Amino acid sequence: MRSEHRCLVVVWLCLAVLWGSASGQELKEDLFADATAAFRIAREADAERLSPRIYRNAMEAYQDAENDYDRGGNLDRVRSSLAEAGQLFREAARTAGLADQALASLIETRSDAEKASAPRYSAELWREAEKKFRAAAIELERGDRTLATRRAGEAEAVYRDAELNAIKESYLRDTRTLLRQADKLRVERYAPNTLAKAEALLAEAEKALNENRYDTDRPRGLAQEAQYEARHAIFLASYLREKEDEDWTVEDVILDWEKPLERLAATLDVRAELDQGYTAPTDRLVADIEDLRSAQQGLEQDVDEARRRIAGLEDEIRDLDARLGGASEERRELVQRLAEQARVREQFEQIEIMFTRGEAQVFRQASDVYIRLAGLSFAVGRATIDPDNSTLLTKLERAIRVFPEAELVIEGHTDSYGGDAENFELSQRRAEAVRQYLLANVRLDPARISSVGFGETRPVANNETAEGRARNRRIDVRIQPRR
Repeated sequence: MRSEHRCLVVVWLCLAVLWGSASGQELKEDLFADATAAFRIAREADAERLSPRIYRNAMEAYQDAENDYDRGGNLDRVRSSLAEAGQLFREAARTAGLADQALASLIETRSDAEKASAPRYSAELWREAEKKFRAAAIELERGDRTLATRRAGEAEAVYRDAELNAIKESYLRDTRTLLRQADKLRVERYAPNTLAKAEALLAEAEKALNENRYDTDRPRGLAQEAQYEARHAIFLASYLREKEDEDWTVEDVILDWEKPLERLAATLDVRAELDQGYTAPTDRLVADIEDLRSAQQGLEQDVDEARRRIAGLEDEIRDLDARLGGASEERRELVQRLAEQARVREQFEQIEIMFTRGEAQVFRQASDVYIRLAGLSFAVGRATIDPDNSTLLTKLERAIRVFPEAELVIEGHTDSYGGDAENFELSQRRAEAVRQYLLANVRLDPARISSVGFGETRPVANNETAEGRARNRRIDVRIQPRR
C-alpha cells in the first residue's frame, strides 16, 4: 500500500512539473475545455442575469476546480467540480433561454431604461429594479411562473420610473442647477418675473415628459427656453445689483439699455428716435432688415437664373452655329422660350405685389413660383380654415388666376413638436383643406391641383425658438407654369 502511495506521489510530482510548463498549461486547457465552453454559452445567453442562482452555483463549482488545480489538488476532485460546473452552465443557459421569452417585456423595459442612462442618472431606482429583476428570474428558475410574473411586473414599474427620472435628469438637470444658482444669488429680489417664467417653463417641460417621455422635442425646447430665462434672470439681477451699488437711477438704466438700439439703427443708416419710446424705431428696424433679406433673396435668385439662362443660350448658339441648316427653326424656338421666360417673370412680379409681408412671401425656385402663406393659421391640431383668413385666401385666388394653365401643388408643413406620424398626417390634412377651398372657389381642373404633407421634414427656420417654429408651421403653394 505504501509502495502504491509513493508511486502516486511521484506521478503527481511529475504532473506538477508539467503543469508549470507550457505543456502543463495545455493540459489545463484540455482539462477545463468542456466546462469553459459551457461557461461561454451561458454567458452569451446572459445567464448571469436570467438564471442567476444556477449560474452562481456553476461559477462556484468552476472556481473550486481552478483553486484545486492551482494548488495541485486531487485530479478526480478537479474533474468532478468541472463536470458539475459544465452541467450547471448548460442548465443555466437553457433556463436563460426560457426566461428570455417569459420575461421579454421586462427585458425590453430594462433596455429602454438603460438607453436613457438610468444607471447614471437614477442609480437608486436602477439598483432597486435590478434586485426585483433578479427576484423574478430566481422564481422562474424555481418553476413558479405566477410569482415570477408578479416580480417582473414590480421590476418593470421601477425600471419605468428610473427611465423617466433619467430622462428628466438628462433634459432638466442644467436648468435646475441654474435655478438653484439663482436662489443662492437672491435673484428673486431683482428679477422675480423672469425667474418665475423660467420656473414655469421647467414645470411645463416636466409635465410634457410625464405625458409622453418619448416625444422629447417639445420638452427639450421648453427646457432650453427655461435655461435661457434662468440665465436672463441671473444676468438682470447681477446688472441691477451692480447699478444699485453705483446709485444709478431708473432713468440711468433705461438710457443705458437704449444704446444698443441706437447702435443698430446707426448701422442701418437710420436714426433711432426714442422720444416716443422704443416701439416705433424697433418696428422700423425690423421692417428694414426684412426688406434687406427679401432683396438679397431676390438678387440671389436673379443671379442664379441669369447664370443658368446665359449658360443655356451659349450652348444653344454654339450648336446652332455648327448646324446652319436647321438654325432658322431652332432660333424661332429659342426666341419663343425666351418670351415664355419673360412672361413668367412678369407674372411673378404681378403677384409679388399682391401680398403684404405678414400675409405671404412670394419667391421662385428654378422655374416654379412659391407663395408661402405666412398669414394663414390653423387652430392647434386642427385642419379647419378659419373665416378670418378669407382676405388672404381671396388674394391667393387672384394670384392663381394669373397662371391660368399652371399646375398647383399645395404643400403642408409643421414644426418639430409632436410625433412624426402625427405631423405628417396633420400637414396633409391642412394642405388638403386649402386644396378643397381653392377647388370650391376657383374654377380649376382637379387634375391640375394636388396636395402633399411633409410634416416636420422641411424646416425653413430654427425649431428651437417660438418664432422659428411659427415660420415652420406653414402652407406653401407651388405654382408650376406651363413650359
